Amino acid sequence: MSHLLDVKGLACPLPVLKAKKKLKSLEPGDELEVLATDPSAVEDFRAFSELTGHTLLDWSEEDGVYSFRLRRKA
Repeated sequence: MSHLLDVKGLACPLPVLKAKKKLKSLEPGDELEVLATDPSAVEDFRAFSELTGHTLLDWSEEDGVYSFRLRRKA
């Protein structure tokens, strides 16, 4: 199942912290798309996925909005 979390306008570290909280409520294997505007979120989400074991499937940027797709670990 796929879920969306809009954290546009929030600065580091809030996008990652809110994503962490949302991932806890999801089932293993569920996907979470996070929309953020903080450029530092790119490195933050890379580090977050390495530390937690959640998979960063991909990320993109369009018109200053970053989109991250994460899969909750099993």
